[in-house]
Amino acid sequence: MLPALYVSHGSPMLALEPGPVGAAFDTLGASLRAARPRAVLVISAHWIYSTLAVTVRERQEAWHDFGGFPPQLYALRYDAPGSPALADRVKSLIEAARIEGAGYVARDEERPLDHGAWLPLRYMFPDADVPVVQLALNPYLAPATQIAIGRALRPLRDEGVLIVGSGSFTHNLREIFGGERPAQHGVPTQSYVEAFRGWMIDAMEEALRTGDTTRIAGYRQQAPYAHRAHPTDEHLLPFFVVLGAALGPAQPAPGGGRTSVARPVDAVTYGVLAMDTFVFDGAGVPSPPVLAA
Repeated sequence: MLPALYVSHGSPMLALEPGPVGAAFDTLGASLRAARPRAVLVISAHWIYSTLAVTVRERQEAWHDFGGFPPQLYALRYDAPGSPALADRVKSLIEAARIEGAGYVARDEERPLDHGAWLPLRYMFPDADVPVVQLALNPYLAPATQIAIGRALRPLRDEGVLIVGSGSFTHNLREIFGGERPAQHGVPTQSYVEAFRGWMIDAMEEALRTGDTTRIAGYRQQAPYAHRAHPTDEHLLPFFVVLGAALGPAQPAPGGGRTSVARPVDAVTYGVLAMDTFVFDGAGVPSPPVLAA
């Protein structure tokens, strides 16, 4: 069984100014390459859509979906193969689960990889030799529904597919660009960021220990500074998809395994942009059905 992974991808400048986060991504990439996945499924905060959709391109390319950065950034490429077969498998798994609000998955033949997908993949698979499929994120679906989508995708981990959610554990860009821009690395972390991260990690560990995702799915109402950490929550929603894929089905077989988590990156850039990255191994804690948030 391959792990499920949530990556905080940070600023596009991470591709040019890796710092300690890039070094940690390099180390993580080496371990992922050793696992030899046959393909990667990416859920990025930068492909939001009113429904779900999967890319069915035969060949991917990097989309530079940002502006105002150095020219070197726009020269970077990521021409990994696609996998229409995996895209169809993703579509069938989600549609078979009959999740309210996620009953249909469209096939997109043109969408390139946004920077939430290709930026971390350049660290993980720098040769761009592993097929990549991207799944759109519907930001109108509650965290509990995102978890249910992840549970539906859980079988892919037994089929050699690495599931990667890409976003940001905190994401308030107004506090980066609203005044004098702080340095990317080495800036003291704002206290509210630490409070939010601490609550989220505690709630995540509770979900992994008990299988009950009710508390973490209600983070927006319960976590301290939730709305400041995420004025809009599209950058956190991929985390919930990955958490569902890590926990597995709502009613696993008796005697199933447990889920463990490692945090290879726990840095904060610009003082407010949390780069927490989580690697989930195993699956199958006793889990009640996911409740609506």
